[in-house]
Amino acid sequence: MDIKLLELLVCPVTKGPLNFDRERLELLSRSARLAYPVRQGIPILLENEARTLSDEEIEKLAAQRPPL
Repeated sequence: MDIKLLELLVCPVTKGPLNFDRERLELLSRSARLAYPVRQGIPILLENEARTLSDEEIEKLAAQRPPL
């Protein structure tokens, strides 16, 4: 995924920053507690396509560096 594109993207629900999970190919919104899939390099920023983040995942995000 292009880093410059990631810098421009925000969560469609909260307009907050997103983190990219390279292992799961997801964009994570801590504020909305949602994980948006990235399919074939294209972020799918639709709330109904996102999965809910667990409490563990939220804590892990909080411990990481700031979003891209």
